[in-house]
Amino acid sequence: MLQEHAPCKVAFIGAGHMAREHARALLDVPGVQLAGICSRSRAKAEAMGAEFGMPLVCASIAELHERTGADLVVIAVPELEVSRVACESFAYPWTALIEKPAGYDVADAERIEAAARERRRTAFVALNRRHYGSTRAVLHELSAVPGPRLIKVVDQEDPAAALQSGRPRLVTDNWMYANSIHMIDFFKIFARGNITSVERIIPWTPAQPRYVAAKIAFDSGDIGLYEAVWNAPGPWAVSVNTPDKRWEMRPVEKATVQLAGQRSVAALADDPWDALYKPGLRRQAEQAVAGARGQAVDLPTLSDALETMRLTQSIYKAG
Repeated sequence: MLQEHAPCKVAFIGAGHMAREHARALLDVPGVQLAGICSRSRAKAEAMGAEFGMPLVCASIAELHERTGADLVVIAVPELEVSRVACESFAYPWTALIEKPAGYDVADAERIEAAARERRRTAFVALNRRHYGSTRAVLHELSAVPGPRLIKVVDQEDPAAALQSGRPRLVTDNWMYANSIHMIDFFKIFARGNITSVERIIPWTPAQPRYVAAKIAFDSGDIGLYEAVWNAPGPWAVSVNTPDKRWEMRPVEKATVQLAGQRSVAALADDPWDALYKPGLRRQAEQAVAGARGQAVDLPTLSDALETMRLTQSIYKAG
């Protein structure tokens, strides 16, 4: 196990936009060394390695592990590559942080989770909205409020635009896992207990995607309402209602609170890190490093992410 005061060596698989965002955040964590990178594009790997001062650019995952001796590996590759890359990385005893989605559909996610479990590897999923300052501020206030909650999530998706931009058809056909997972995960964040039922109010129509709505019941008494607009304008927003207070996140990076009997809302404090880095990533990076040190952390595991994938499947009956 990584010693408490030893540097945490981090390796990267993938050299795209999100890999760079993770590198920026990790570089700010005390005690971190960015040790090396590999990518299917050698040129991109060399460019990112030079940008972040990584001493090693490797040709394979095996070489990356052998030469860096990394404690933490960040996997940030296209959706259809995640399963192959993650499963190959599980051959080595580093901790993994996998960019979401960890699987392009539920079956793919199950394969990844099973491979990690078989190898007894520690792997986290970068569901960074769990680490937003807005999310944490609402959770902090909710911790002092008893009673059932009504959580509403408003989603908007445009897979047609994603397809036109070059995303593979298999990914856009499963866009609820590639992108809606960001929003559906808020039910796992704010609702308590186990899901007892999912009622599809406006069913998914894959031939002509337009509107989707569902009601999610939890054994705690909490209720979730999901509303999505596809291929049409709409916001991303989350609200949590209790008898005395209502919180809203619109945009989801900002949070406000409204008290019973009042019409005005008050802003909750932002996390300064969310202005300096892609929101949620700096706190997530710190947690990932702690996880690589064997410490208890508040990061979603592959099993946690799979629960959100299965909830997505229940809402959409897709995949």
